[in-house]
Amino acid sequence: MKLFVHPGASSLSVHILLREIGEPFELEVINVTAKRRADGSDYRAVAPRGMVPLLELPGGERLTENLVIAQYVCDAAGRHDLMPSAGTFARYRVMEWQSFVAAELHKSFIPLNWKIDAPMRELVLARINGRLAFVEQGLSGPFLTGETFTAADAYLFVIASWTRFYGIDIDVLPRLSALLRTVGERPSVRAALSAEGRGMVTLDDPAPAP
Repeated sequence: MKLFVHPGASSLSVHILLREIGEPFELEVINVTAKRRADGSDYRAVAPRGMVPLLELPGGERLTENLVIAQYVCDAAGRHDLMPSAGTFARYRVMEWQSFVAAELHKSFIPLNWKIDAPMRELVLARINGRLAFVEQGLSGPFLTGETFTAADAYLFVIASWTRFYGIDIDVLPRLSALLRTVGERPSVRAALSAEGRGMVTLDDPAPAP
């Protein structure tokens, strides 16, 4: 398998899962903003949409979209801790959180990369803070669905960590803050961040790609 990522982008969540699974894969870090691969070629020749993540399978098939790739790699590896078995209610809970992160949290950050005026920025920040508060309220264990780290936690970790770049204070959300610290200490996360050429997101880092 080969995974295409952009440092700090949502593709990091899939990268973390592949590290958790432990099966061999090739990694290519691309510039999704410029749509350029490491060799300077046009990334859109491989990924017409020009977005990450993209997973290229040994047979030549390619998959896009975080939620789909996450399900595929976990199912293929039989890692039912990361993605519970199909048809179980536990799986639907993981997918429920994945969907929330994708639709309500991930996309809420995008306008912060646009040229918007101060009042609009305040509205965007209010929406993000509201969604983060929902996560805080929904946390009943160290992870989103309880005691076990899942694909949903990998995705939340990446997106919620963007708060550091945008200067959003989450110290008022102790359960979410604890989850981010716990996930950030996992060997898979540290290895993925190192391989992508960065450490934890800081205010000095370039903006994460959507």
